[in-house]
Amino acid sequence: MSGRIRVLVVDDSALIREVLSRTLAKEGDIVVVGTAQDPLDAREKIKALAPDVVTLDIEMPNMNGLAFLQKLMRLRPMPVVMVSTLTTRGASETMLALELGAVDFVAKPGPDTPGGIEEFGAVLREKVRHAAQSDVLARAPEAAVPELPLRTAAAPEGALVAIGASTGGVEAIRQVLAAMPPDCPPIVIAQHMPKGFTARFAARLDELVPVGVVEAADRMVLERGRAYVAPGDHHLRVERSSGQLKCRVSQDETMSGHRPSVDVLFHSVARVAGPMAVGAILTGMGRDGAQGLKAMREAGAFTIGQSRGSALIYGMPKAAFEIGAVVEEAPLERIAGRLAAALLKLRTAA
Repeated sequence: MSGRIRVLVVDDSALIREVLSRTLAKEGDIVVVGTAQDPLDAREKIKALAPDVVTLDIEMPNMNGLAFLQKLMRLRPMPVVMVSTLTTRGASETMLALELGAVDFVAKPGPDTPGGIEEFGAVLREKVRHAAQSDVLARAPEAAVPELPLRTAAAPEGALVAIGASTGGVEAIRQVLAAMPPDCPPIVIAQHMPKGFTARFAARLDELVPVGVVEAADRMVLERGRAYVAPGDHHLRVERSSGQLKCRVSQDETMSGHRPSVDVLFHSVARVAGPMAVGAILTGMGRDGAQGLKAMREAGAFTIGQSRGSALIYGMPKAAFEIGAVVEEAPLERIAGRLAAALLKLRTAA
């Protein structure tokens, strides 16, 4: 994309529209070409202004943001960043928005928001920049899961699956887990997501996929057929203790600018599971996870990256590919099958 990023701000609050417009324009590379007070207004502004990115509130009159998002992604797919409330209901609606095709979300600032409006503004601008570089048409279609369901992903005791993702990862992780049989080894997941949303993300996945999914807690024992999501604003590591693989959850320094960090998780998996692990790096901006995945490969693990053309943002997979961290690349709908095949090799070699 050349030139400044053109944004349409959609929110029923005049004050929020003003705050978002001023915040987005602060560094000069983003220009707010218009604002809309409801989805009906937004529909006309999108036609007239052709923005690169839309920021969208969920709670609005005439038509709620989710219904509008669903229509927009069907009729005119474009990058959308949701501006969400940090509540249980808001988190549930945000997960649904990401399933419907929103690229990302940002939580509205509240009185207890760390860093206040300045931190919120920096996060919002970064999310909009990422959204502007996303390929919303690259999302694998719903029918692209394997035609023949995987019958097994069983592997020897001590085997482990590690998955990392950022922007676009909510839907990508869902598609991978939806194809994983319930006899698979434990799955550990680092998805860039703020505190307050990961518990709902895990709960939503648990409703939709064959494996059980929970938000990881410190010293939780890893069990076959279950997936563990790193809590927002915390790192997730794996350790071996008393002969068992366990989650370790901590709030130490950010790595690669993130907490949870994919690199932190992957490095721990490389140390603890070595050649008994398989790893996948999915859609996302930046380089988080590349070095950790390389450590996994060097420890003997099978590693795979989401291919260009199926990734919403081919950033993290590209970084991993360029440093030799991935054994192979594959479109999203084939990743579960390749992980299962690698696990089968572990079983036959045992």
